[in-house]
Amino acid sequence: MSGGIDSSVAAGLLVEQGFEVIGITIKTYKYEDVGGNVGNDSSCCSLDGINDARRVALGLGIPHYTVDFTESFKENIIDYFVDDYLAGNTPNPCVRCNRQIKWGEMLRKADALGAEYISTGHYAQIMHDETTGRRWIRRSADLTKDQSYMLWSVRQEHLARTLFPLAGFTKPESRQHAERLALGIEKKPESYEICFIPDNDYRRFLRDAVPDLDQRVGKGAFMLDGKVIAEHEGYPFYTVGQRKGLGIAHSEPLFVLNVLPQENIVELGTAEKLDATSLTADSVNLLKYADLRDPQRFTVKIRYKDDGAPALCYTDADGILHVEFDEPRRAIARGQSVVMYDGDDVVGGGIIR
Repeated sequence: MSGGIDSSVAAGLLVEQGFEVIGITIKTYKYEDVGGNVGNDSSCCSLDGINDARRVALGLGIPHYTVDFTESFKENIIDYFVDDYLAGNTPNPCVRCNRQIKWGEMLRKADALGAEYISTGHYAQIMHDETTGRRWIRRSADLTKDQSYMLWSVRQEHLARTLFPLAGFTKPESRQHAERLALGIEKKPESYEICFIPDNDYRRFLRDAVPDLDQRVGKGAFMLDGKVIAEHEGYPFYTVGQRKGLGIAHSEPLFVLNVLPQENIVELGTAEKLDATSLTADSVNLLKYADLRDPQRFTVKIRYKDDGAPALCYTDADGILHVEFDEPRRAIARGQSVVMYDGDDVVGGGIIR
């Protein structure tokens, strides 16, 4: 329970359905360690969120516990986030958090409490094929709130112990249920930033997390067609596809094409040079099908806000996912998730390399 509308309504609906419900709020980071708190820390996992979750649980008549996952979260999420930027990638901490914290750690806590299932306020559906035994994620009925892209990495055995009470709901319907249940949070605004970067300034966060970052990385070269055209502030501060914030005047718009950490070089180019027709990915997790050794065609998303595009997909003998698009895609970024869809069903995904 984050203290927000969605998880609060999920808890309320489960109580109404007769489940024996325990509310759990996870403390994922130490507030003094991440900085950026401008006096409005209302993100999930924040102090305000913990207090709101406790009040909702009290109103529903269920036990509420706050559990400390700060050590595991720092090791598996925050350190990964920093390391991935230092490797020249564009990390997606929410995908990793879902797999390792919200499901991995939470199910261990569920076992300790004797709970059979865990439940969240995600907008998605879980499908089950009784013949194959496989489970997978299906898109939400509310496509504006659909979170299936972020859930591709959740393991099969974890989906088997998961309930999504908001499957089939739209956000306005959830707000109506919050009001009906008198939860007291129906007007609460939504949070979109990364939870451990409340000011949404990842450059500030990286400098705080790595105090000697400027000494370790320093300024480097912006390269255009093999020539140095300007100086940048350090390669971790740039991501593939970025246009704003480069501070370069040129005859046509320039974008970040590549980040080379070893040389501290950021390669720039015009928009058409961002196009690519294929990618490879590792850390593959398949949901709907047991394997993809035989090439199949799916709709493939390369970022959260992506409509998807048709592509041929297969895994090789080493488990690496290969995706070949029918048409060029723009700004495929290392470190982001590639997610395959069979209609509304999540086939699986991987981390772009």
